[in-house]
Amino acid sequence: MLLSGINQSTVKVTLRNPLDKTDLLDYYICVYDNQLAKDWIIALKKLLTDKNHLEKNYCFLGFPNSSRTLEYLCDELNKAVFQINLFNATEIWQKNGLDSYLIEDYYIPDTVRYGDEYPYIKQHVALEPALFFEKTLGYRVKHEVMNRLHNYFEILQGIVGAQSNYYKLADYDTKYAIRQLNIICHEIESLVLSQHKLKTMPEWVRPSQITTFLHATRYHLSREHKHLAVKNSYDRRFGEVYMHWTQIGKTLFEVFRDENAPQLDSTTCDAITHLQYYSGEFDIEWGNDVVFGNHVFHDDQINRFHQWIKEQHLDKTDPDLCLGYLPMGSVDLIRSFGTTDPDKIRTLLGGYLDIYQIEIDDIKDTFNYCWTDLDYKQQQIAMMKPGYDYSSRG
Repeated sequence: MLLSGINQSTVKVTLRNPLDKTDLLDYYICVYDNQLAKDWIIALKKLLTDKNHLEKNYCFLGFPNSSRTLEYLCDELNKAVFQINLFNATEIWQKNGLDSYLIEDYYIPDTVRYGDEYPYIKQHVALEPALFFEKTLGYRVKHEVMNRLHNYFEILQGIVGAQSNYYKLADYDTKYAIRQLNIICHEIESLVLSQHKLKTMPEWVRPSQITTFLHATRYHLSREHKHLAVKNSYDRRFGEVYMHWTQIGKTLFEVFRDENAPQLDSTTCDAITHLQYYSGEFDIEWGNDVVFGNHVFHDDQINRFHQWIKEQHLDKTDPDLCLGYLPMGSVDLIRSFGTTDPDKIRTLLGGYLDIYQIEIDDIKDTFNYCWTDLDYKQQQIAMMKPGYDYSSRG
């Protein structure tokens, strides 16, 4: 379903098989005829012209058959832990007044994920349809392990605006390893969840493509842009392209969903960030449609959210609150894949989870680096060095 018609622009995205780099797959985004979509194309063209670095770490999430297997991710975690412990042995941290920091965990699939037979209790039925089932459900992430892993990262990295002294003193290899703790932690959680859903309720596997660039320029959203959220609300459609969230902070919808619809006070309000910016970045929904009127759980959640908004003396139609996703285009499924069958398309995409090139009109950029490159770590460190040096200056 097209919300705003189609304009003349088409974005061509070339994917690559990371295990066979000669094997390519193209798909085509038809851009909607709305002002945000037009402005997004201008911003994306600038990113391509300026050769901004495409962030591939968080690019594809929720694909259960990724070639980045759980075994591979655990191995990468162990390499990061080894590097952190190796740097700790140099005693640079201790000589600068910091406690010794040794991570003793070792990761294999069985340490981060429950096996095929694990009892699970039904809860939050209205929020997550997969939880309607009261039976033994396997392949669930071990949250206590993942929480501990993320705590390692927070201690070593610090928080936004307050980097840890551990991170400031670390060398390049160790800074890279610290960042890997966070990246792989979230990738493991996403992979395990997708494999769990594939096994228990395959129609609710929800892969997505998060297309972001390092140091992407941000632009202010206009009220005309924000009206798209009022029109679309929180509907998501297979193959649709949405504006990428490009700022830190929780939205009203996230506060409602994650914090059990609290009464808003001054402290909570200070933590809420209404959407203010867009960039040339974009997200693509590769999960089945979740549209108001078609799913009881979605209808219930949106109705309760709107009631909560009213109780907070807010207006759900106020565009400045930006309550919804902002659609900017849709993948031409037939031209790209020769089918509109989501299952067939997801299976096909699972073998090509590496963006090789993006092209609009006569502007294109090639991203010829991949996690299967033998020198991928060195490539990433070289690219990140300016930021590493800045952090070391404190």
